[in-house]
Amino acid sequence: MIQSEFLHQLDKLNLVVKKKVTSHFTGERRTQYLGSGLLFHEYVPYVFGEDIKAVDWKVYGRTDRLFVKKFEEDRNLTVHVLVDFSGSMNFGAKIKKFEYASMIGLGFVYLAMKDNERFVLSTFDDTLDFFKPRKGQRQLAAILHYLNTKQPKGGTDIQHALAKYKELVNSKSLIIIISDFFYDPELLANVLHRYKKNKIKFIQVLDPLENKLNLEGDYHLTDLESDTKLHTYIDPYLRKQYFDSLHKHIMEIQKKCLEVNADFYTINTDEDLFDVFYKIL
Repeated sequence: MIQSEFLHQLDKLNLVVKKKVTSHFTGERRTQYLGSGLLFHEYVPYVFGEDIKAVDWKVYGRTDRLFVKKFEEDRNLTVHVLVDFSGSMNFGAKIKKFEYASMIGLGFVYLAMKDNERFVLSTFDDTLDFFKPRKGQRQLAAILHYLNTKQPKGGTDIQHALAKYKELVNSKSLIIIISDFFYDPELLANVLHRYKKNKIKFIQVLDPLENKLNLEGDYHLTDLESDTKLHTYIDPYLRKQYFDSLHKHIMEIQKKCLEVNADFYTINTDEDLFDVFYKIL
């Protein structure tokens, strides 16, 4: 359960990383991005091929040279955070992956709130649950309550869930997806390409046991999504196979992310949360 004190701790984080969460995008601030806004920025020489309607003929009359007016464009950022609540996220000894992922997600929406930006946190398992993008503390309080009552369950069709969610993204946004990403990399590639016009961050959350597999001997394993059982003997050879498969899987996801200039991070649940934010931001 996420305690409200966690939000107060985030104040310290906000002081350190203020205004860095949107290094590629900005919220309700005037930007140097040139567009068709209402704030005049500067005159630039006319370039052959530009729309002749953009020429300022009064300036031409005074200088006998062709200049075009450029404007600053106001852009409102929406921060979209999606947290995986499928059954596999209910794994962990000291802290469950879904709890840790929820705190990362809450940290991002808190920073967005402090920057006066719209934010929304959604979860996906075998269904997709989402809030409408809003600003302010009421939205944050509603998200905190929701996360503290939500429990992971079953499997998920990540491609279907995030294809459906794409319908809610109607402007250039920061998309943060937090999951263990135990999905086919080709499915993840399809998700990435749907969102490629946005800034994307994939944050993979793993339990230390998944990353180290420091076990040996007879074990009965249960799939948390399908509830199927497996009896196996873990020895050095099996551990090597496991690590090879895990490394290959992570490398494939990283490759898919690079193709659309998305960021990818692998985080262990035993890492200090504030160190994680410094790493990501």
